Amino acid sequence: MDWEMSEEEAAGQEAAGPSVPPIAAVPQPKPPATPHLILNPAWLPPAIGFAHVVIPAAGMMVFLSGQAGHRPDGVLAGETFVEQFDQACANVVEALAAAGGRPEDLVSMQIFVTDADEYRSCLGEVGASYRRHFGPHYPAMAMLGVSALFDPKARVELLCVAVVPAKIPD
Repeated sequence: MDWEMSEEEAAGQEAAGPSVPPIAAVPQPKPPATPHLILNPAWLPPAIGFAHVVIPAAGMMVFLSGQAGHRPDGVLAGETFVEQFDQACANVVEALAAAGGRPEDLVSMQIFVTDADEYRSCLGEVGASYRRHFGPHYPAMAMLGVSALFDPKARVELLCVAVVPAKIPD
C-alpha cells in the first residue's frame, strides 16, 4: 500500500517545523502474506526481524498465555536457549491453531529472556528457528530481559497477541 501526502498535509507539515519527521512514501518490499497492514516508517531505524507498526485487520483478537519451552509432557525441551526457544515457538503455533489462527495472524510478540547476552549470542540460530515456525512474517516485537520466569530452569517465554481475520461467507 502506498501512502501519499495530500497538498493540505504537506503544507501543514511544513508549518509544523523541523521537529516533525517528514512523511514520505518509501518503497518497501511487499510484506509476506498477512491480513494485517505492516508499516515501517522511513524515519525509524530499519526493522530487521520485527515490524514497527502492525494495524490489525478486522477479526477475533486472540491473547496467548506465555509459552515457554515445555514439551506436552511439561518437561523443558532442553537446557539450551535455542532448544527452549524452538519449543516455545512450536507451542505458540499450536496454541494459535487451537483458536483457528495461523502464524501470519500474529500482531505482537514479546520475548522474555533471562539472559539478554545469551539471546544476542545465538541470534542466527534463533532467527532460523523463528522462520521455521512463523515464516517470514514479523509482528511488532520486543525482547525483554527479566530476572526469572515461572519455571526457574526456563530461559525464554513468548507472549503473543493475534488477530484471526473474520471469515466472510461465500
